[in-house]
Amino acid sequence: MRKCIAASGPAGLSRAFQNISIHIPISFLVFALSFTGCSTVPEEGPAADQPYELALPAHFPRPVLPEDNPMTAAGVELGRRLFYDPILSADSSLACASCHLPERAFADGRPVAVGIQGRRGRRNAQSLANAAYQYKGLFWDGRSATLEEQALIPVEDPNEMGHDWGAVEQALRRHPSYPARFAAAFGINDTARITRQLAARALAQFERTLISAESKYDRVKRGEATFTELEERGQHIFFDTSEELPEGECGHCHTPPLFTDQTFMNNGLDEAEELNAFQDKGRGEATGQYYDNGRFRVPSLRNAALTAPYMHDGRFGTLEEVVEHYNQGGRHSLNVDPKIRKLHLSDTDKQALVAFIKTLTDSTFVNNPEHRNPF
Repeated sequence: MRKCIAASGPAGLSRAFQNISIHIPISFLVFALSFTGCSTVPEEGPAADQPYELALPAHFPRPVLPEDNPMTAAGVELGRRLFYDPILSADSSLACASCHLPERAFADGRPVAVGIQGRRGRRNAQSLANAAYQYKGLFWDGRSATLEEQALIPVEDPNEMGHDWGAVEQALRRHPSYPARFAAAFGINDTARITRQLAARALAQFERTLISAESKYDRVKRGEATFTELEERGQHIFFDTSEELPEGECGHCHTPPLFTDQTFMNNGLDEAEELNAFQDKGRGEATGQYYDNGRFRVPSLRNAALTAPYMHDGRFGTLEEVVEHYNQGGRHSLNVDPKIRKLHLSDTDKQALVAFIKTLTDSTFVNNPEHRNPF
């Protein structure tokens, strides 16, 4: 069946859609042509309205899912394709996945994100693992309340994708396969109804499937594995559960099973005599509240061994550096969290903490083919 080629950006057809073989039942031909106006039909996809059931871990809480964006198989698949498609960037060079790599637990391995034309962002690209559970706001400063809101921002950020949503909408409407996929995902019957809001909903649906819950830690808790002696020592220090070992103060903020308490805190990274002195005000930039200056999201430690470098500005390259920062007690400012204090850990204690944190690595998650590039 002949392909109809349409440009997907200034660089022409999106690289992600080159060399795709197209297969579809003939019953869909008229339906697809009513959208595209050319003799092309997309690959087969999930049927419209087929519900998508999240595989929720028994030991995790249930995420709060929005009623106005019910998950469907077609919606998740559309979101996965948009996530990996550079059609969303101004020069067709970057996709969401460029800064959220599955092998790095959907982080990118850079101190700060790098956008089109090599433009450096302000902050480290956070892992998207278990994003479905983030109910206190997205980004390091929590400025977006939902995944749907968050998905709209990178496209027009000049240091990220540097595009214009109006142009993206036009490219999606002209595309040889996206119109039919939007129709299947959202029941629309007019290409004019393909909007940024629907694209953001699809992206959010896919991102909610990125659930990580199969680490060694989880297997130990189910009685299917055992910690090494060093990992066990690290667990006691992490959770302050031994009278013979020093307290690590880790588990108060990195609480299981998600290994984050979802709060925003000042963890003593920078000294500041007054709270307007922070170069990056973090949460305060989003709320306008003076005492939020210098506070940032408490990230999950799940898959932390894969998501270096660490902190909002990527200043620490290793887990050992992170542990040493907390061991030294951080730096003074008015709103530094009281749990930030000198820990007096021995070299063995620090090694044990790192060993325990590495048990939170989920190889099943990072190798899940359902999360990988569909192109």
